[in-house]
Amino acid sequence: METLNALLAGFAVALTPQNLLWAMIGCTLGTAVGVLPGVGPALTVALLLPATAKLDPTGALIMFAGIYYGGMFGGSTTSILLNTPGESASIVTAIEGNLMAKQGRAGPALATSAIGSFIAGTIATLLLTVMAPIVVEFALKFGPAEYFALMVLAFTTVSGVLGASALRGFTALFLGLAIGLVGIDAISAQPRFTLGVAELLDGIDVVVVAVGLFAVGETLHVAAYEPRLTETMEKVRGSVWMTAEDWKRSWKPWLRGTAVGFPFGSIPAGGAEIPTFLSYAIEKKLSPHPEEFGKGAIEGVAGPEAANNASSTGSLVPLLTLGLPTSATAAIILAAFQQYGLQPGPQLFENSPQLVWGLIASLYIGNVMLLVLNLPLVGIWVKLLAIPRPMLYGGILVFATLGAYGLRQSWFDLFLLYLIGLLGFLMRRYDFPVAPVIVGMILGPLSEQQFRRALSISQGDMTVFVSHPISATLLLLSLVVVFGPWLWRRLRS
Repeated sequence: METLNALLAGFAVALTPQNLLWAMIGCTLGTAVGVLPGVGPALTVALLLPATAKLDPTGALIMFAGIYYGGMFGGSTTSILLNTPGESASIVTAIEGNLMAKQGRAGPALATSAIGSFIAGTIATLLLTVMAPIVVEFALKFGPAEYFALMVLAFTTVSGVLGASALRGFTALFLGLAIGLVGIDAISAQPRFTLGVAELLDGIDVVVVAVGLFAVGETLHVAAYEPRLTETMEKVRGSVWMTAEDWKRSWKPWLRGTAVGFPFGSIPAGGAEIPTFLSYAIEKKLSPHPEEFGKGAIEGVAGPEAANNASSTGSLVPLLTLGLPTSATAAIILAAFQQYGLQPGPQLFENSPQLVWGLIASLYIGNVMLLVLNLPLVGIWVKLLAIPRPMLYGGILVFATLGAYGLRQSWFDLFLLYLIGLLGFLMRRYDFPVAPVIVGMILGPLSEQQFRRALSISQGDMTVFVSHPISATLLLLSLVVVFGPWLWRRLRS
């Protein structure tokens, strides 16, 4: 009953005209960036961080959430019509969706994708509503040792899963940790790693790092390596709606995809790619028409798209309750919270209940908005694909520059922006993941504070981290994440 009352209070916040407008803007932007190949919600949220610094936190975070799950909706359009996933989580959708489009069934493919995303998003939001208070109640038992161990688990999972190898992931993480330590030490008040530069005494702004890595780095990479290939776009012919047979073949994959996607999003497993591939494999195994897979099976679109959306909603469970991001976009949204002086976690539910429950309530509203935006207006989204890439990324670079300069009107921020952008370009060039840099930069100083507090309370006794059952379990899980894959390969060989 307490959860229901909190959710109703959240709807009172989310249904105000101002917040409804922010939700609509977020959903519209999210769908647009999902459609545009290579842009994605992480880049968009990073780009908007400077512009939203003075906005009301609730409205801005509702908009960012709309961009996040709107990007999951919009990514399927490009996958189906162009065979070019707008988001990495939409790769599986392209396998069967584009083949359906070639057969003149682009409409049913887009419909099963949109309806499946709506159903999965709604069920996942219900699960988030139920699970969040339970996780918060458990997290309130955490002391400094437990929080430090939890952040170590976040470091290892995000770095170990994202990227081509664990070594590259941990290299990116340690780079983020180093950036996060620049500035005045919060406990001793001594300057660290400032190289005598006065502008670094306040530290490096996370917004500058996020915009540099995602916006500037991506733009430079596209300019240098984007292949000049002619892309063929399939037209939406016939009815956009689904037949009775399509409905019959889609509803079970929607539910199974939700069941697969939500748990993967809720644990630090590195995003929606794994559950979408897993959902595709399950549907291929259970389908009464396995011979259609590889030729345009509707189940191969319905299941993975549901898993994709359920996973993105599930990632908000650890983000809101524990302050742990499990994907690149979640890491940027964590930066958005910190921009407003907020730290997601159990204290957020106690100190800012209107904000957090208003954000959760907006997910229900946003799912309805996205269903309306995606099906009837598919023709408009398709036209976005006609925007020339040079103009698109040139505009992104201009907005990134204006946004970074607008933070403090500092030339030094612009210098850092392009220096970090060049670093982001090199990381993409050599296949280093950029999300661990943001995670390390944000959680690094927090983990250091918890580590020092735990040692202060225990009077310097390092065994405090293994003598507490919760922290010992979390550290053991971290070791499993780091060494488990290596041991598994050794045992199999």
